[in-house]
This record gives sequence, structure tokens and C-alpha cells, in this order.
Amino acid sequence: MSHPHVPGVTLNNGVRIPQLGFGVFQIPEENTQEAVEAALEAGYRHIDTAAAYRNEAGVGAAVAASGIPREDLFITTKLRNGDQSRARAAFEDSRAALGLDQVDLYLIHWPVPSQGLFLQAWKDMERIYSDGLVRAIGVSNFLPEHLEELTGAADVVPAVNQIELHPTFAQRALADATRRHGIAVEAYSPLGQGEDLENSAVLEISLRHGATPAQVVLAWHLASGNIAIPKSVTPERIRENLESVSVELTPAEMERINELDAGMRLGADPATASFSQY
Repeated sequence: MSHPHVPGVTLNNGVRIPQLGFGVFQIPEENTQEAVEAALEAGYRHIDTAAAYRNEAGVGAAVAASGIPREDLFITTKLRNGDQSRARAAFEDSRAALGLDQVDLYLIHWPVPSQGLFLQAWKDMERIYSDGLVRAIGVSNFLPEHLEELTGAADVVPAVNQIELHPTFAQRALADATRRHGIAVEAYSPLGQGEDLENSAVLEISLRHGATPAQVVLAWHLASGNIAIPKSVTPERIRENLESVSVELTPAEMERINELDAGMRLGADPATASFSQY
């Protein structure tokens, strides 16, 4: 059984995505199956991986071992930067590693504007989508100027823009620009890689609710309309994070967390990031 109270977000093509998912970034391949099995047992039905994480096979093994009907799961993977000129072949590599006939969401991982290839990659992804091999396509780390360029040339508007987003790096201008295009906002590093959990405001609110700091931050994401994909390899924390769906913050508490935004980026800058991910 999935967690009965996990809300869903309807994407711009009508596909529903669980608003709270489980991310596997930086989980070693040898530990991925166990971690994903723990997440599925806890009630997660949305798993987020990427070719660059080198653990798609572990995700696929967990899905196969779970016995959960495929239609009850939502699996995301992503196109490596170095594969933007061969998106179709790269997708097939990911699909084979996952052991899936169909992927639920496929994302361009980074725009890498210096390559000038993301429009070509998007056209290939549109064909993958039209062939029915993926239920939705989207992007990750796209800034407003990248979204403008892509939507100006696209036949299919991206369903999702997955970006670094947490209380101390709320990226409001980017989130607003994303939503103006009808694109859902998905937050990676939703807990600020743990750093945002030490904030005094978060700690105070967590004490008031009898909740963990992570549950408070994830409740903030859910109430803000963000899709969020926290990562953990600890079964207890995996379960605790999912219980954030039961935490209801007051408007004053939401505003207090909103005020924590300090422009504190933890990852690379999409304007200049140019690594191949190989």
C-alpha cells in the first residue's frame, strides 16, 4: 500500500505525479536496491534517479522485487549532459538498466548552454514521448532564459522543471517563471542537504508540532506546491520524511520559513555548468 495521504500533482499533460518522492542521488549502486525497497515498503511510489547517478539498475531491481503493480509506481530518470546529441540511444540505455517498458518521466538533466544541444535533445525526447515510451518529458536546472528558448521551439511544453530548491535557496523568480509556462516545479536537495534543518526557525516550528525538522521543511514544500524528492538511506528517516504529509503549517509558520531565503546555492550554477556527467 502506498501512503494513503500523499498528495498528487497533475502535470500539464494530465499525468499525475506523487508530490513527495524518494531521490537516490549519491546512493552507491550496491546500496540502491535496499534503499529503494525500504522506501517502497514505507509507502513511497515515486522514485527519482538519473543515468549520471549510475544506480538505475538498483532502482529497477527494487521495483522488480517489490511486487507492486507497475501502474502504481512513478519512475523518473534523466539524460546525461554528455548524451544530449544521442538522447534516443541514451534513453534506451536507461530503460534497459531500469528494466522498464515505459518510464514515467524523462528529464534533460542540465541545459549546458555552452554545448548548444538541448533543443536537439528535446526534439529527440518529443519523439520518445510520441512513441509512448515515456509518460511525460521535462527538464532540470533550466533557468528562465533556457525555458524561453525551449518553449519557443518546442511542440511539447516540458511537464516539470526539477531545480535546487530549499528554504535558504527558494529560487522564487525561477519557480514563478516555470509555473507561468504551465510547468510543475520539482525540488531537489529539498532539505538543503541537511543544512536548512539546523535553522532556529525550523527547529522552533518542529518543536511546536512534535515533528522532525525535515518533516517541517517537507511540509513547507508540499504547502508551497513543490514536488519534493528527499533522499536518505536510513529506513527510519525514510519513513519519517514520508510522514511530513501529515504536518500542517500555519500561514505564519509558512511565512517564517519563506523569510529564510538567502540565495544559498549548494550545487552548480546552470548558467555555466558544463560537465559531461561521465
